[in-house]
Amino acid sequence: MLVTMKSILEDAKKRRYAVGAFNVPNLESVQAVISAAEELNVPVILQHAEVHENLISLPEIGPIMLDYAKRASVPVCVHLDHGASFELCIQAIRLGFTSIMYDASAKSYEENFEETKEIVKIAHAAGVSVEAELGHIFTSALGGGEGRGAVGAENYASLDDCYTDPATARKFAEGTGVDALAISFGTTHGVYLTEPKLDLNRITQIRNEIDIPFVMHGGSGVSDEDFKTAIHNGIAKINYYTYGSMAGGNIVRELIAEAGDKKVFYHDIVTAAKEGIKADVKAAMTVFASSIL
Repeated sequence: MLVTMKSILEDAKKRRYAVGAFNVPNLESVQAVISAAEELNVPVILQHAEVHENLISLPEIGPIMLDYAKRASVPVCVHLDHGASFELCIQAIRLGFTSIMYDASAKSYEENFEETKEIVKIAHAAGVSVEAELGHIFTSALGGGEGRGAVGAENYASLDDCYTDPATARKFAEGTGVDALAISFGTTHGVYLTEPKLDLNRITQIRNEIDIPFVMHGGSGVSDEDFKTAIHNGIAKINYYTYGSMAGGNIVRELIAEAGDKKVFYHDIVTAAKEGIKADVKAAMTVFASSIL
């Protein structure tokens, strides 16, 4: 069933689990994520990232996402991820998306605040939830930088310069009226080359200031235990794409290698990729929702 992000995350925050939010730039990804969520009987968020417009456009993939969400046996939010323009956010709302992320985290705090506040007014008038980002999510050397605020750690003299400040987060959330806030505490978009150095206590510090669901972007390289600690401390939504996509690619590579000189059909490739993605995202969902499974 199609629901808002706000309704899904309020339950997650209350019961101390996290909802997986998966970017789905093709039909097979949509099918894989919905199937995994239904088998586990957990809510899920389907996302279209603005940077994936080069793979498929919002008007093409949006109706597919919405159709699968409406027919699903579990609660499904359809969300625009890292929307950097008002135009795309409005387009998503008009298509029927129940949630948008307006990402102005790469801009000054003042610009981020004022622009987010304006989009919240528009979205809430349409019954649509809003996520924003405060702080900077790192980008690894192997890509995955879908966030406008995604940067390399080497750009900062101190990690405190890019991590989300608790007091500033309270002022931002209260002033803009956002329904969820993506916070920075050491995670990275893309393939992590070294073990992440997470400030998990910062999540608790921010939660002591504001009582809204928090979002983890860039879960690459994070251990199951660190995921669970982050969730216990206040993370209610976890964005996940890179490793699921790699899992699909690895299955395809194995399929072609095993075929050798035999013919390989395209429908076999996409079917195998879908199963690889499903297995990986189902494993992630199991960690994220371990407290209710």
